Amino acid sequence: MDDRLPTHLWVSAHIRAADAQGVAMTVVRKGDPSRGTVILKLNRLDRTFTVLVQTREADGERLFWARGTGADPVPETDADAYIARQTRYDPDVWVVEVEDRQGRHWFEGPVR
Repeated sequence: MDDRLPTHLWVSAHIRAADAQGVAMTVVRKGDPSRGTVILKLNRLDRTFTVLVQTREADGERLFWARGTGADPVPETDADAYIARQTRYDPDVWVVEVEDRQGRHWFEGPVR
């Protein structure tokens, strides 16, 4: 049995927690409210971006974030192009933009 929170609640909780720390986080695109995966668009506020994609280990339990746009920050056009390709492939995906100069993603799970 899968007892994870529905995506819409999980995302909302993280937005509230980041807001309490003064970090802006915005839902850019809503996907499936129950089981949609999440893409994070990290805006470093210096015109560079990193895109992280929610991924799970083979056991389905441990969450981590894959670097969709590579190890180095990219221009917004590259980030948006990557996100557009992913949303065409998976229409249930959520996209959340995080504005953080340090590039922190604010969600649990390591970045790989």
